[in-house]
Amino acid sequence: MTERLYYTDPYLRRFTARVAGSGDDNKLYLDRTAFYPTSGGQPHDLGTIGGVAVQSVENEDGRVAHVLASAAPSGEVECEVDWTRRFDHMQQHSGQHLLSAVLAGLFGIETVSFHLGSDVSTIDVNAPSIDADRLARAEQRANEIVFENRPITISFARNDADLGLRKASEREGELRIISIEDLDRSACGGTHVRSTAEIGPVAIRRLDKIRGTVRIEFLCGLRAIRRARADFQALQAAARVFSAAIDDAPALAAAAAQRNLELEKAYRKLALETAERQGRDLYASTAPGEDGVRRITRNGKIDDELRALAQAFSAGSKAVLLAICEDPPSLLMAASKDAGVHAGNVVKAAVTAQGGRGGGSPVMGQGSVPSKEALQAAVSAIGAAR
Repeated sequence: MTERLYYTDPYLRRFTARVAGSGDDNKLYLDRTAFYPTSGGQPHDLGTIGGVAVQSVENEDGRVAHVLASAAPSGEVECEVDWTRRFDHMQQHSGQHLLSAVLAGLFGIETVSFHLGSDVSTIDVNAPSIDADRLARAEQRANEIVFENRPITISFARNDADLGLRKASEREGELRIISIEDLDRSACGGTHVRSTAEIGPVAIRRLDKIRGTVRIEFLCGLRAIRRARADFQALQAAARVFSAAIDDAPALAAAAAQRNLELEKAYRKLALETAERQGRDLYASTAPGEDGVRRITRNGKIDDELRALAQAFSAGSKAVLLAICEDPPSLLMAASKDAGVHAGNVVKAAVTAQGGRGGGSPVMGQGSVPSKEALQAAVSAIGAAR
């Protein structure tokens, strides 16, 4: 068993320990450790042991395994926890307890799970949805409690009494309990700050619906400060584009987006009208063959504009247009009703013979094949059929 120093003193940064064993892949076991192993949604600590970098920390049947960057030292070793990373994790984890307690207290919304990521943290809560007003109230209340500087304490008690926990624990025996004064008591093995003031600002970022629950993304402490600064700079840059005040930028951006949408619709309409006119002009400039059928082949992307051109071309009497696209390998055929071919059947037969798929109506067929070689073969078959 490894003595876990972080259980009673999460602020311990430097300590001395004795090497108790080693394993494959540069694993090292100490008689005691302040390094937190990945557990309970909180990532592992980093740092050094005997001057060697710690790359990972893992739980192993009551022992803590430290995975080092190189060969493990022996004997008594000096150890140091990466404090910047540790304190960040403490802020996020304590912030999670605070936010979860506030959601439960205000709205009866219980936390199902917690994940502390490298950039953001999330909690999943047992609610089908949360409206913006409730979210804002929860964020406001959490920050009010931060400003109240309430103590956060560690205690231990056996799980055979009424401990007043926010969520009952299934663990037997002695529990480690993290308490926020007059707000929350939770069984937890993670590292936490000494008071709500040390959590720093609490910022709720976004919501996602995940399998009947809501995932809340949040930031605490210095992470929240950095994100607020980045948000401000982004908004400031947007405001400069519009030569406007920051507060006016969102409305101006929304108006610009609406104008762009309207312009896009107008462009699409004009593009289709232009394609139709080109199709009619192409029909007029294409000489009929000996059988009286006007045939033409086009190369390029098969999109709405090309379909409009093909339909306009084949709207004339005795006309067949074949469009060929190499990426992805596909083709389209348009035929007038009196052209003597069933476009859908011709395309289907040609592409299925090459391992592709396709079909359509008498006047329009489309299909795809797995390769350029198959496309060439399909085009050859259609040339013979039409």
